[in-house]
Amino acid sequence: MTAADHRSGSSSGIRTFEPARLHFGGDYNPEHWPEEVWAEDIRLMKEAGVTMVTAGIFSWGLVEPRPGSYDFGWFDRVMGHLGDAGIQVCLATMTASPPPWLSRQHPEILPETADGVRKWPGSRQHYCPSSPVYRTRAVRLVEQLATRYAEHPALALWHIGNEYGCSNPVCYCEVSAADFRRWLRERYGTVEALNAAWSTTFWSQRYGDFEEVLPPRTAPTHANPTQQLDYARFSDDALLQCYLAEREVLRRITPDVPVTTNHMPHHKPVDPFRWAAYEDVTALDYYQEPYDSETHIDAAAAFDVTRCAGGGRPWLLMEQAPGAVNWRARNSPKPPGAMRLWSWQAVAQGADAVLYFQWRQSQGGAEKFHSAMVPHAGTDTRIFREVSALGQELATVPQLAGTRCSSEVALLADWNSWWALEQGSHPSSALSHRETLLRHYRPFFDAGVPCDIVPPDRALSGYRLVVVPNLYLMSEETAERLTAYVRDGGHLFVSYFTGIADECDRVHLGGYPAPLREVLGLRVEEFWPLDEGARVLLRGELSGQADLWSEAIDLEGARAVATFGDGELTGRPALTRHAFGDGMAWYAGTRPEPGVMRTLMDRVREEACAAPLLADLPPGVQATAREGGDGRYLFLLNHGETAATVTLPHLARNLLDPGAEPAAAVTLPGRGVAVLSAP
Repeated sequence: MTAADHRSGSSSGIRTFEPARLHFGGDYNPEHWPEEVWAEDIRLMKEAGVTMVTAGIFSWGLVEPRPGSYDFGWFDRVMGHLGDAGIQVCLATMTASPPPWLSRQHPEILPETADGVRKWPGSRQHYCPSSPVYRTRAVRLVEQLATRYAEHPALALWHIGNEYGCSNPVCYCEVSAADFRRWLRERYGTVEALNAAWSTTFWSQRYGDFEEVLPPRTAPTHANPTQQLDYARFSDDALLQCYLAEREVLRRITPDVPVTTNHMPHHKPVDPFRWAAYEDVTALDYYQEPYDSETHIDAAAAFDVTRCAGGGRPWLLMEQAPGAVNWRARNSPKPPGAMRLWSWQAVAQGADAVLYFQWRQSQGGAEKFHSAMVPHAGTDTRIFREVSALGQELATVPQLAGTRCSSEVALLADWNSWWALEQGSHPSSALSHRETLLRHYRPFFDAGVPCDIVPPDRALSGYRLVVVPNLYLMSEETAERLTAYVRDGGHLFVSYFTGIADECDRVHLGGYPAPLREVLGLRVEEFWPLDEGARVLLRGELSGQADLWSEAIDLEGARAVATFGDGELTGRPALTRHAFGDGMAWYAGTRPEPGVMRTLMDRVREEACAAPLLADLPPGVQATAREGGDGRYLFLLNHGETAATVTLPHLARNLLDPGAEPAAAVTLPGRGVAVLSAP
């Protein structure tokens, strides 16, 4: 298969990445090893079923050992070996870690903390995202790289940068301060508009000139909340501008080659929904926590964010660990079967590639104890055997590539709201965007109901149910769209502390949540956050306990499904339901315990006619589906350690067990996987 098999598209817009099969491989860093090892690498890659590697991520210092002096000879040989073996290359732009000579010549590229402490070279990503020197040098390297390998037959995809914002999510230096002022001028136009947006009459913060504005550096007490929010937006944009500067070069020199970059899961500094507009295929690095019995639920949500950021197109699992990582306090290996299970989970949720960090385990450096496809102990190891078996297994189901997932339920997530929600000076510091999202996501996961996780500006008409978990920041436009969605027959579920402030973090007046009062049929007069560890009883059609939060709710057309059973709000509404137009709007003024939450969400989705893929899934079994081309495929994944039997509504054949006959039930061993061809 050649690179041309993957590429299509015009001189503008999305370049499609359409592999003929599920890709398998990982980060390849041949520069870590003597050249005589490279031939063995290629032989073992073929043995393991590798079809794609990401190469060159941290190679800047080797291909440009001195300013303006380039040495690509060794990398030419690497690309040649891979191409001759039929292994595709996701070619990194090599700009993730500047070489020491750059910071020595230009120390102004180094980032600074909010306290003015400079961060020095010695690890990676030691650059200020706003630095024009860094961007200029990076672009020069990318021009050399793209020109040299534009027509190389192994080139399938460009990998720009690496894990943007991982180590340098924000910088407070003078270069960033000047760039922030430029950004603010473009956003607001006048300093008067800035003052209005930032509510600078409070604490005598009014600005007379943009030059007076600084980043939110360490101050005597709470910084201006909108200044902090805008700095989060600016910092995300500064990183994006680094990416776009390189992307522009690649578009000019290699217009038909798709581009991507690898995001991290639940990564607060970088908005994946915004970045996806500039990516031809979305990609994610995900490292499960073997000590966490619910790591697969966190992974599922991250996978759905990645897939939905890309508009539902197949995505790439760019990095995972074949075994242990090196950066947690305690680094457990993945137990037997877990690596296969979690890899298939990514495929089940839309991934068209399963890649690892990295191919061969490093002998030295900060990540020498991070597992790799070829461990320190070599190929006579459990890891290499499991990796090779997975590579061969993925090769047996090429028909899965290009198929897509679909959902009838959407959860709204917004990075702007996240940035604003977790600032100080709020009714409670215990509110967590990630925790709240997962609390609302899990009932659907456990029930086998696929979910999309989408931004508030995404079209909603195709969903039977829309869930809004704790969307603190909400524009009038978003509120109007949610109201219209329910009026036209949609079902909406909204949780506490939602719709509180506008895009500038200014409170919507008139009773909380003011822009949603009509559709929800209620008004919140006061917030009553609960003390740490405190519980409150729920009574009514749903009973049980809740924690974290409560609100003084006045009904304005809605009816109480449950009331508070004790505490200061005894008898007041806790959970409400409101018929509005042709639809239904639910509201939770507290956080129900998980069991109550599952019961509540089951009722909400049943009323919305959002059904599970399969009825009566055994505990711990995940069910998903992909479809497209000539088929529909049902995935069953047993995240438990004991066997589970799943009853099917029709006869189906397990594609991973070619000798098996079609059956009406599937028994999955602990950590077992089945891929069924569905009618």
